[in-house]
Amino acid sequence: MLARRWAPTVRQRLGAQPDVLADVLLDGVNLAVWQRGLPEAVAAFAARLLASGEPLAQSVTLEIEGEAEPSLPSLAGDFSALPGHADFVADVAWLVRAYACLLEARRIGLRLRVLDKAMCPRFHVDHVPLRLVTTYAGVGSQWLEEGTMDRRRLGDPAAEPSEGIRQIETGHVALLKGEKWIGNEGAGLIHRSPQPAPGERRLLLTLDWLG
Repeated sequence: MLARRWAPTVRQRLGAQPDVLADVLLDGVNLAVWQRGLPEAVAAFAARLLASGEPLAQSVTLEIEGEAEPSLPSLAGDFSALPGHADFVADVAWLVRAYACLLEARRIGLRLRVLDKAMCPRFHVDHVPLRLVTTYAGVGSQWLEEGTMDRRRLGDPAAEPSEGIRQIETGHVALLKGEKWIGNEGAGLIHRSPQPAPGERRLLLTLDWLG
C-alpha cells in the first residue's frame, strides 16, 4: 500500500507584536498579521488624504542597499502639505525595511493607491512569493481559512462563501504567502478586495519581493 504524501496543515498566525510577521516563513503558514494600531498622526494623515477626494496611484521599484533606510521623498508627494505626511512616509519606510530584512530582499515593488471599488472582487490566490498588504484608511482586505472554499472553484461567483469571511482590519500589517513561494504551491492564501460602501474609499499599500 502506497503511503500518502505528507502535507503540512495550512494555517494563519495573528498577533499584537511585529515579530509575528516572521511566522510566515514557517512551512504551512500562508498568512501572518501584525494586529497593530496606527500611530495617531499616520491615521490622521490617511483620513485627510481620502477626504481630499483626489486620486492617487503610485508605483515605485526600490533598490535596497545595506542597512540604510529607504528614501521615499516623493511618496504621496502631492499631499506633502497635509499634517502627518512625514510620519506616514516614515511608517512606510519602516515597513519596507522590515519586509526587506525578513526576506533579505534587494529589490521591492511598492504600490500606493486610493481605491473606491474592489480591485479584485472575487476570492483568489496571488501568483507571487510573498506580498505585504496594509490598509491605512478605509475597509481592509478579506481572507478565508483553509477549507472555507473549494480551491478548484476559485473565480466562480456561485462558489463564493457568504460566511466564514475574515477581515484584515485597518492599520494591520499582513504578509500573504502566494503560489510562487517554494513549498507553498496549492496553498496560497485565498483572499479578495473588499467593496467599499458607496462614497467611501480606501488607502492601500502593497509591497512585492522582486529579487
